[in-house]
Amino acid sequence: MLILMRHGTTGQPSYRGRLDDALSETGWAQSRAAVVEEHFDRVVSSTMRRCADFAHELGAARGLPLRLDARLVEYDFGAWQGRRIDDLQREEPDALARYRADPEHHAPPGAEDFAAFGRRIAAALDDADADPAQRVLVLTHGAVIRWVQCRLAGLPFGAMAETGIANASLHGVAWPAGALRGDERLGACA
Repeated sequence: MLILMRHGTTGQPSYRGRLDDALSETGWAQSRAAVVEEHFDRVVSSTMRRCADFAHELGAARGLPLRLDARLVEYDFGAWQGRRIDDLQREEPDALARYRADPEHHAPPGAEDFAAFGRRIAAALDDADADPAQRVLVLTHGAVIRWVQCRLAGLPFGAMAETGIANASLHGVAWPAGALRGDERLGACA
């Protein structure tokens, strides 16, 4: 089973995307508290510091195998990276509303192709779930977990904006290993 975990807070209330922030002190505390009573057989983590730093600490403390996987990094928000959502709401309300309603077809300027985003996540999770008998902690990001939840629930990706994923929250998923490989519609839920 895969246990997806969003990193703890960085203290940066904006679309962070590919900005490689470290966890804040609060983020470290959130991350440690989230897993204190959890058992894992191994850890797979995004290469971004807000995930990888905690993954290294956890793996070392518990003697767990750790693999970093760049396919688990956050969505690239292009021109919106580092921008506060409140500012976007005020300055580009129509573009933000279109993105939230249909991120596949209304990405931020210069953002990652949404279908490619889905394909890389699916491939990373297929690899992480190579042994479904193991409990694998997958340290990743909010948009990644939202994509997975929409995909598995058969929801349109516009539902991502309404899906709350708290910092340092855990989300167990029964991932259909290999079932999505070769699926040309990985960028679409419905």
